[in-house]
Amino acid sequence: MISYFHTDHRSTLLMKNVIASFLVKGWSALVVLLMVPITLKCLGTYQNGVWLTVSSLLVWIDQMDIGLGNGLRNRLAVHMAHGDTDKARRIVSSTVAMLCCIVLPVMLVLGLLIWYTDVYGFLNVSANIIPALRIALLSAVILVCITFVLKFIGNVYMGLQLPAVSNLLLALGQTLALGATWIVYTTGQATFFNIVIINTASPLIIYLLAYPYTFYARFPQLRPSFRLVNLKSAVEIGNIGLKFFWLQIAALLQFWTANILISKFFSPAMVTPYQIAYRYISLILVVFSVVCMPFWNATTDAYERGDMTWIRKADKRMNQAIAVMTIALILMVIISPWVYDIWIGNDCHVPLSMTAMMALYIFTLLVSMRYSYFLNGVGALRLQMYMTVFAFIFIPLAWVVSSYTQSIIWFMAVMCICNLPGIIINILQFYRIINNKATGLWSI
Repeated sequence: MISYFHTDHRSTLLMKNVIASFLVKGWSALVVLLMVPITLKCLGTYQNGVWLTVSSLLVWIDQMDIGLGNGLRNRLAVHMAHGDTDKARRIVSSTVAMLCCIVLPVMLVLGLLIWYTDVYGFLNVSANIIPALRIALLSAVILVCITFVLKFIGNVYMGLQLPAVSNLLLALGQTLALGATWIVYTTGQATFFNIVIINTASPLIIYLLAYPYTFYARFPQLRPSFRLVNLKSAVEIGNIGLKFFWLQIAALLQFWTANILISKFFSPAMVTPYQIAYRYISLILVVFSVVCMPFWNATTDAYERGDMTWIRKADKRMNQAIAVMTIALILMVIISPWVYDIWIGNDCHVPLSMTAMMALYIFTLLVSMRYSYFLNGVGALRLQMYMTVFAFIFIPLAWVVSSYTQSIIWFMAVMCICNLPGIIINILQFYRIINNKATGLWSI
């Protein structure tokens, strides 16, 4: 899968990151798999479903950076490709300042909404089963908002074409959460509140430890400084960042609202088998993202240098990777009953039809990632933004279909259908760009 890389610096760096990312992602995947049965034993099907729904809501906070994280990684890659570390440091500094300006009002507004609105009714949760829901939500929001700022460290590493380090930070946070969850489980302290705190505080602790290493030991030339914050750098990030933000919101509407909608349309308990199927099948997505993630910023570098030959060769290998992933998805569906029996036993039943439909959904994401990562790398975001209209019709369409069929399988089918138009457009634009035929609406 990586034999196509040349021996130049870009390809060598990409190859090293792919190998390192496979190791880190494998570790991360194992941690996630272990976390599922432990958390399920801690909370039970109902409370676990509520936690999964809450975690989906917290993801919205993570995406409120108006695309600044992805904007930072793109512009940082451009400046580093041209050897301009002064502009690179101003970009990093301005990003941190903007993130702080965003998160403070977000934290205040969410805190007021949690404290003064009916969160139990909104999430369809029984107050008798989870009496500390309001306090848990408020604590989680505060911790996630602080992490919201510090996660720019991961974007810095991705902009430097070191995605393996960014993946390592995430894996360390997950590992810390797993260890803490195991401790509260074995000591009999596994309450809903404790599980929420463990999962939201763990990544924050890792980023707090990573900051001094990154900006004092490893890359002091990129250390953020408020004296370097300026409007021009902020606008540079913001222009591309807003486009990424729009795409992020569309992605959230298509997947991360699914937990909330399933809880509302069916029951919080139904979220658990849905998420178990996703955690299992999305292992393929994890593997594929290891290849795609380095490709993003390597493409930015190649495109800035006019190296289309490298991009075309990478394209051929990506097609081969999709074929391998498709075969793997089919095999995973076939063996899923045995996997679930070993993994979670009788704690939760996951229908084969749900696993098969989840595999189809993951396949659409694979194909989408395969092209969108290149388009993101070169800044071709306009057409992708137009296609997000299909993401915004997901909720009403899912509501109609679910009300009519009363079936979560049809609900998942809607998720797949809403991805198809965007995939088709991405494919057409990709080949127009690499063949120098992208004009008019198809241009970057």
